[in-house]
Amino acid sequence: MSEYISPSSGVGGRATTVAHNARVWNYWLGGKNYYPVDKEIGDHVLSMFPTIAEAARADRAFLRRAVTYLTETVGIRQFLDIGTGLPTVDNTHEVAQRIAPESRIVYVDNDPTVLVHARALLTGSPEGATDYIDADAHEPETILQGAARTLDFDRPVAVMMLGILNFVLDTDAAKGIVRRIMDAVPSGSYLVLTHPTLEIGEGGAAMMRFWNENATPPITGRDSSQIADFFEGLQMLEPGIVPCSQWRAEQPADVSEREVAEFGVVGRKP
Repeated sequence: MSEYISPSSGVGGRATTVAHNARVWNYWLGGKNYYPVDKEIGDHVLSMFPTIAEAARADRAFLRRAVTYLTETVGIRQFLDIGTGLPTVDNTHEVAQRIAPESRIVYVDNDPTVLVHARALLTGSPEGATDYIDADAHEPETILQGAARTLDFDRPVAVMMLGILNFVLDTDAAKGIVRRIMDAVPSGSYLVLTHPTLEIGEGGAAMMRFWNENATPPITGRDSSQIADFFEGLQMLEPGIVPCSQWRAEQPADVSEREVAEFGVVGRKP
């Protein structure tokens, strides 16, 4: 059952009165790490755009499928998860280390609530390694320097950017972040991305306006051509840019579900 996180957790002040994406997302996923204001804003967003909770669940299922594929089929053993969010079911290290216990995972986030709960992200297999970096996606150099403590950048790395570039409002800046991170990883590395879009469904624009006026951080949607730009120089895996609920869905029933307004894409660095 969901419950509110306590102000005694170490996060207080404005955090308890302004909804934050990490906590609202956790609420939509059925987690317990949120404040009353996060539930209030989350419920209002749901009333405007009912499929947003489906998108949250589809995003998490996409993570599970993508990490499983990269670990099991491709043999990736290193993951850089930027924009981690609050711990929930099937975090990146849990999925990867179930298949390959020696996998090494670095999580990156700048939300103080995530930092408080980071200890849950650092409980991995003894054969592998997990680490957490308190850094902003706008700081790729800080991320890379911190990740180098745990990851070997001479070996392939899967860079996870799930639902994070939508908080980088300037598209050129977002492309620059992706380019800098992917320039630092070798051939055979992967970019795993999800991103909200206004191309699917109705009411998304009004929902985003409401969010930007009442919660933090501000968000933007992007179309498929803008998403494709993030994969410039990369080999996009089939089926390309699709709703994340339909990326290599495990069962035919998954594909027949309502499309979510969240793209899911995976690309390989040649």
